[in-house]
Amino acid sequence: MKNTIIIIPTRLKAKRFPNKPLAKINNVPMILHTLNRGLESEVGEVYVATPDNEIIEIVKKHGGNVILTGDHPNGTSRVFEAFKKIKNDNIDLIINLQADLPNIKPNSISKLEKLMRESNSPIGTLASKLTKDEINDENVVKVEVETDLKEDSFLKAKNFFRIKKDLKKEKIYHHVGIYCFQSSQLKKYVELGESRQEKILKLEQIRLMGKIEIKVGYCDSNPLSIDTLEDLKRIEREMS
Repeated sequence: MKNTIIIIPTRLKAKRFPNKPLAKINNVPMILHTLNRGLESEVGEVYVATPDNEIIEIVKKHGGNVILTGDHPNGTSRVFEAFKKIKNDNIDLIINLQADLPNIKPNSISKLEKLMRESNSPIGTLASKLTKDEINDENVVKVEVETDLKEDSFLKAKNFFRIKKDLKKEKIYHHVGIYCFQSSQLKKYVELGESRQEKILKLEQIRLMGKIEIKVGYCDSNPLSIDTLEDLKRIEREMS
């Protein structure tokens, strides 16, 4: 029987928001909120992957699974190291859930896994409606698809970006920081290495454009990726 796992890559030395995984939301560290969302989705085992002992101690105290990793240029390569350490040949789908999504709905996670199983796609992700305030916000990553995203859609991603001038009738959505990989495609993704454009845009998924297809499903909520203290305050209000 094939299995799905969730791996949450995280570290304390993020440039924009140091110690972000330990920032408290209603007196609970952010990493534990995200870990709980993964567990509540019930798609499979959930692991936190980190190089930091402080995070390891908190996750273990909470009763969670945690894997010590080395240094990595991005979260996906950290996920791949953790996956290799699990050593389970029955795992065919790996969900990379970004640690700064404490208010993602568990049913969004399970929906992505369902879409991947039904479509046999190499890589999948989610997107939600883009608000007017977010269009020119470089902290909000956008994804472009060919037609309107509907509840049962799973469409090919045309492009990912932060800011784009002269938008006309493109189908643009708020990209949600979650990916689901077939195990073979996760390995291929890491082996591609960082691209020049990826470094410029600070978007690691750009390396896949024209190489591996990414499908996009619709997320009916708008989980906020926490990148600033203002984001943290907003999330705390929403989750209180």
